[in-house]
Amino acid sequence: MLGWLRKRFTRWLAQEMGSNASPLCDFERLRRVVRPGDVVLVEGSTRLSVFIKNITQSQWTHSALYVGYLHEIEDEGIRWHIRRFYDGDLSEPLLIEGLIGQGIIIAPLSRYRSAHLRVCQPRGLSSDDAYKVIGFAVRHLGVEYDVRQLFDLARLMSPYGVLPRYWRSSLFDVRADISSRTICSTLIAAAFESVNFPVLPVARRGDDGNLRLYPRNARLCIPRDFDYSPYFDVVKSALPVLDDVGVYRHLPWDSSGAICNNENDCVVPVAASSLAANANKDAVARNGVQWRSRRARRHRVIVGATKT
Repeated sequence: MLGWLRKRFTRWLAQEMGSNASPLCDFERLRRVVRPGDVVLVEGSTRLSVFIKNITQSQWTHSALYVGYLHEIEDEGIRWHIRRFYDGDLSEPLLIEGLIGQGIIIAPLSRYRSAHLRVCQPRGLSSDDAYKVIGFAVRHLGVEYDVRQLFDLARLMSPYGVLPRYWRSSLFDVRADISSRTICSTLIAAAFESVNFPVLPVARRGDDGNLRLYPRNARLCIPRDFDYSPYFDVVKSALPVLDDVGVYRHLPWDSSGAICNNENDCVVPVAASSLAANANKDAVARNGVQWRSRRARRHRVIVGATKT
């Protein structure tokens, strides 16, 4: 019974909310600049994505590790392992990700063609280390998604709580093994840690004044950390492209003058400003009447006192 309820709840969290928002990035251009070992951030549209947005206060709800084209991978062991878990089109560029209800999987990059994406490139990472990072992630294909870790993160980041955040939490067990279950951002952080590449390390100065870096607990990593990290270069592929000076003047702005709160809530400010102007005139008129009436009452008091 408990297993059935868990599966139903997992399917409910993974259900798409049907967002009508258009992506803000040029997918084809992004596809040309992304490199093996890069982290791809995704703004998701599932119920789980909405939940992650609320607890992390970031639009990036999912992270994936870009693998690239299978034929470009020189390591035969990595290629063999990928073929074991992926039977799709091998001419597509691939990425490794963790999805609730599916675990750690390998999928084509094109599945996010209509999503809002951002690429985070590890600065100075060598090609050999990039494929070591990929190899680490590939060895975890098939691992289950850790739903408990997700909710422990929510409890940790929530400004409110009844139970102490460290109490019975899976996040602070440094001996915890991610080979049985994990989430997307933790796997990627651990993969970079395996080659001593920092994401958001802890920096401390010793008694001798020298700075030392300590690896941060990978189980505390969330997708926005790759965007925030100073060790990753952010690559944005705007739609449309603004590479040339003055191109912004030719953007396809709507000519109606509408301003939008979101894609389904737009108003024309001319009408709103007219209403506001009329409201201001009425307020000024009312204030003038009230001021005049107060002055008239004061005058009457003074006149009455004079007569007295």
